[in-house]
Amino acid sequence: MKGAKIRSDFRKKRVRSKVSGTTERPRLNVKCGQKHIYAQVIDDTKGFTLAAASTLSPELKGKLKTTDTIEAAKAVGKLIAQKALEKSVKSVVFDRAGKAFVGKVKALADEARAGGLDF
Repeated sequence: MKGAKIRSDFRKKRVRSKVSGTTERPRLNVKCGQKHIYAQVIDDTKGFTLAAASTLSPELKGKLKTTDTIEAAKAVGKLIAQKALEKSVKSVVFDRAGKAFVGKVKALADEARAGGLDF
């Protein structure tokens, strides 16, 4: 198990070294944990988060049956797109944090695109 963790850390660093958010195109970071799904829109030049959404957000908490499914990822993708558009962010750079672009990560990205974000 330790070897798998080391390999995923290398993958995460490799992806993160190529992806950086600017003021014009902030970074949409996605993290899928064991129980919850998190998404943030981050401006790396200023170093702060513009918008954040997760399955723990008040808008979604209690409305989802389970918080670690593809349906939950879709709800988080829709919510992060809505919050980003409220902050006048239309175009982002997608940071999958070393995860493969399948399952929950892909579902979140597709819903964010459908919600109006361009990446």
